[in-house]
Amino acid sequence: MQDAVQDKVLEPLNGLPVLCHSVLTFLASNCIDRITIVYRDQLQKTKLLAALSDIDLQNIPIDWTLGGAERQDSVYNALHMQPTSCTHVLIHDSARPLISIKSIRALHRAAIRDSAATLAHPVVDTIKRIADPKQLNQTELEDLERSRLWAMETPQAFALPEILKAYKHVRINKLHITDDTAAVARIGLKTTLVANDTPNIKITTADDLSYAAWLLHRDS
Repeated sequence: MQDAVQDKVLEPLNGLPVLCHSVLTFLASNCIDRITIVYRDQLQKTKLLAALSDIDLQNIPIDWTLGGAERQDSVYNALHMQPTSCTHVLIHDSARPLISIKSIRALHRAAIRDSAATLAHPVVDTIKRIADPKQLNQTELEDLERSRLWAMETPQAFALPEILKAYKHVRINKLHITDDTAAVARIGLKTTLVANDTPNIKITTADDLSYAAWLLHRDS
């Protein structure tokens, strides 16, 4: 966020902190029994608790776990917080406040059926690959077949035993991954793509907050 805000998941968005928008949508989907929130430090946890106190959590239990150095460490910690009764998990980036009930339900059905699923959308831009990310001048551009390219979103959903097995494999072998589908791919599990046709932007810059506010206003 280039220091534009202190904590993007706590920034106000149409009257509610960013985090609360996705929490409310998950609750309204009727697809979850509990929520686990990964926090950075005790100060952030205190602020997150205060933010959640302003919404109706419908008596859904909230678990808390400390994050790790990388995203994959945070997910690993959260997975190990799940009770023995848990069969499936939906892993979501709280900086994506516009997730829809329809998308959550579609992803939930796919995960129950196929054990691994993710929201995604087809890439519409022409994407080129270069050999050296530091060499931008007069570099060779490799064409990629756009019809086969999909941009990953969250939530990503899995049968708990499978995603736990995948993250243990990642941890033991000291692998670096950028999303959860990459973890299950490392143990040979295929993922179902659930096409998402609604805005599900990730708040990355200050301008994204303004765009998200406009989208919420447009759809209200």
